[in-house]
Amino acid sequence: MSRKIKGSLGERIFDFSNISIMFIAVILTLYPMVYILFASISEGSQLMMHTGLLFWPVGEISFAAYNIVITSQLIMGSLANTLFVVIVGTAVSLGMTCLGAYFLSRKNVLLGGPIMFFIVFTMFFRGGLVPEFLLIRNLGFINSLWGLIIPFSINTFNMIILRTAFKAIPDSMEESAKLDGANHWTIMVRIMIPMIKSTIAVIVLYYAVEKWNAWFWASILIRDRSKLPMQVVLREILIESSSAGDLGGGGGADSDSELAVAQTVKYAAIIFATVPILFVYPYLQKYFVKGVMIGAIKG
Repeated sequence: MSRKIKGSLGERIFDFSNISIMFIAVILTLYPMVYILFASISEGSQLMMHTGLLFWPVGEISFAAYNIVITSQLIMGSLANTLFVVIVGTAVSLGMTCLGAYFLSRKNVLLGGPIMFFIVFTMFFRGGLVPEFLLIRNLGFINSLWGLIIPFSINTFNMIILRTAFKAIPDSMEESAKLDGANHWTIMVRIMIPMIKSTIAVIVLYYAVEKWNAWFWASILIRDRSKLPMQVVLREILIESSSAGDLGGGGGADSDSELAVAQTVKYAAIIFATVPILFVYPYLQKYFVKGVMIGAIKG
């Protein structure tokens, strides 16, 4: 007959404190999303008069704001632009990061130490906003989505994580592959990368979230509104209270009605821009902790 071992009073107090703190942290994390969700399906005029916390939609439940968002050519076009930047940009960034990390992780690389020093140096010192803009302009990336991909292909921190993961692989794996006639490309693609797929998954998540949320350089480089990514459009919606009228294609509604609709449209746009990236994390979560730990074993 098994007996349940009871902890001491101090241990029970410690466990209760941990559970309480985690419960509060979960509430503080989830409530902003709950607030935005309820606000997006509330009645605009009632929402404008509401103050304080929101635990349920105010007024009649309405999905008019989502209808405006979905039927807006500006928002749907910006979503397509964002998906292009995220998918293509993440693929380009992952490929270039793998190449750089594999090269820097190899032993007896000529000038490997100085090269790594200059790469790490860029984490602490940069040329500045104006030189970076002039460089991107001279490369011909103004008003092009490729200007959001190519100049920002490699994140130094991500490359260091991947380099550390490559270095953690036993040298015997590479030596065995070389005895079988494999070159460096075959070793990296067919041996090294499959062995650190947890770290690769983490790097993919890092790059995807970074490119999904990026708006600053897009607001500077992109001049054509049809090429704007979603985050820039969302920022405009949040700043301009009259955006709902423009997004809905105008109409005969008065300014008060448009302002009421705008209150719900901005919340619906936030949900529309946030939910897709939230669905990515559960598929990569099982690799997340393991991948970060592998990339932090040694440096």
